[in-house]
Amino acid sequence: MADYLVPAEAQASPEALLKWARANGIEEIDVRFPDVRGIIQHFSLPLGGVDEGNFEEGFGFDGSSIKGFQSIDKSDLVLFADLSTAFIDPFMKRKTLAFYTDIHEPAGGPAYGRDPRAVAKRAEAYLKTTGIADTAYFGPEAEFFVFSNVRYKVDHHVSYYEVDSHEAFWNTDSPQPSTNYLNRLKEGYFPLPPLDKLHDLRAEMAATMIACGIDIEVHHHEVAAAGQCEIDMRFDTLTSMADKLTKYKHIVKNVAAAHGLIATFMPKPIFADNGSGMHVHQSLWKDGKPLFFGDGYANLSDTALYYIGGILKHAPAILAFAAPSTNSYRRLVPGYEAPVNLVYSSRNRSAAIRIPAYSKNPKAKRLEARFPDPMANPYYTFPALMLAGLDGIMNKIHPGEPADFDVFEAHVKTPTVPGSLHGALEALEADHDFLLAGGVFTKDILESYVAYKRVHEADAVAMRPHPYEYVLYFDH
Repeated sequence: MADYLVPAEAQASPEALLKWARANGIEEIDVRFPDVRGIIQHFSLPLGGVDEGNFEEGFGFDGSSIKGFQSIDKSDLVLFADLSTAFIDPFMKRKTLAFYTDIHEPAGGPAYGRDPRAVAKRAEAYLKTTGIADTAYFGPEAEFFVFSNVRYKVDHHVSYYEVDSHEAFWNTDSPQPSTNYLNRLKEGYFPLPPLDKLHDLRAEMAATMIACGIDIEVHHHEVAAAGQCEIDMRFDTLTSMADKLTKYKHIVKNVAAAHGLIATFMPKPIFADNGSGMHVHQSLWKDGKPLFFGDGYANLSDTALYYIGGILKHAPAILAFAAPSTNSYRRLVPGYEAPVNLVYSSRNRSAAIRIPAYSKNPKAKRLEARFPDPMANPYYTFPALMLAGLDGIMNKIHPGEPADFDVFEAHVKTPTVPGSLHGALEALEADHDFLLAGGVFTKDILESYVAYKRVHEADAVAMRPHPYEYVLYFDH
């Protein structure tokens, strides 16, 4: 496979990058930035019309046309390239050099207050000022579905969706079932081909990610029957991993599309089968040494336990970022093995926080937040998790006793996550002071985010009749 990386010397300056681009047949540059949802926006410029001045003055765009950004009377914003993120996009027909950017106010103005990537950068800077640690590592495990076809429609008089999968047993109802080897509900974990029909597709996705600078550790079929997959990235620092996660999604969707398939990070697209989560592994380091290893429970240090305590305390508010869709709460339903219980445990996968027990190496000691899903904006979610953990450390918030038991069989009542996006947004409104530490988040970011999510997603779904309501109520 081709190498899509840009050498470090070419990332040293705009002059070096442009010289390398011209020498290597680059035809266009692609300027990218995340919106408040974490979805990458972009525009392209022919290389021949770009010079060093564009990098020095920034690339202007209309901020009022981006969801959650500017009002129309203050629309102009400017993008400054982060040269360290430059790579060749594998999916453009014309050879295209892409890079992520930082958003600023125009005419030499300050950093734009609602830039999600700036939140991640401020979080890393704030961590260093605390004296607690100098590095936070994150390793998200983003699950996704790959479908053969999807149809849906919503109007004032109609609402439906229909999903086809060439892997799931219900595809036998199709006029043209692809094969007799079909996965049953909840029996998709780790099968060999021909039940795992997506092995080669995932391998191509993983190879493309590696060629684009993302280190990959493992890939496999997940539990859900209808093409649920997981490709795990090696951990990295906070902002870098947020960039990699958005690149990961870009690669997954485009490789699937190239094969006539459709990939989605929607957490719960199929009823009665497992949803897609995004377990987020995290650890703190200082002076090159891990801070989470110790002689406490599951070989955790007091620092790690307090970090867990902070996340559990603030989890309902964090959910507004970490499980940010109405569909997220189709997955986070109590009683169905979802990680809704705000407890921690070593190995218990129904707990919101799990301590992996695969290794005794101090450098591998980490915790895993299991309630996020892949719809999360990583530029908000990773900082929110870290700030909650730091709040736990600073205030010595102990998480209590671990939940080393089956929560369902023991019939033990535990605190749980909010049951809806509305509930998570209300929790964020009630509990957000920890996010304001160090100016990482601002009240404007939080208020505008809540307003956008409430109007455009939570209320929008709540106001529409659901097809199953016809089953329940039409003949009453």
